[in-house]
Amino acid sequence: MILIALGANLPSAAGPPAATLSGALGRLKQCGITILAVSSFYQTPAWPDAAEPPYINAVASIATRLQPAELLMLLHDVEAGFGRVRGTANASRTLDLDLLDYDGRIIASELVLPHPRMAERSFVLAPLAEIAPGWQHPLTRLGAGELLAGLPDRDAPKKLA
Repeated sequence: MILIALGANLPSAAGPPAATLSGALGRLKQCGITILAVSSFYQTPAWPDAAEPPYINAVASIATRLQPAELLMLLHDVEAGFGRVRGTANASRTLDLDLLDYDGRIIASELVLPHPRMAERSFVLAPLAEIAPGWQHPLTRLGAGELLAGLPDRDAPKKLA
């Protein structure tokens, strides 16, 4: 199972963050990526500065012939196409696409898989649990729901209608 996280809290040329996420999924399809499942969209307060606009987040399960490093390069290209400018860590952004898991591979190089902070992020785990309830973290062997249960409730994302 190949999983990507999508997030945005600033508008892009596509519109508000939710429209940007939808547009990014469309762009991935145009690039030959098969979208197998997409979670609901979730709203999460910005961190570390809660005064910033809230994030809209989702997780998608995809299929591709691209290898992990090639897929990550494509994700970065799509981000740039939606106005993403890399700068300060945790800064607001028009689009963030993260490669979470690639068929359970464990890689520790310039590309780290599974995503090193996914188990600490409720905005990743809640949508992941929704679309892949049987998924297990490649290192801990815990499911998304189990990992989510161990996080503080204050961080819980709100599912959008």
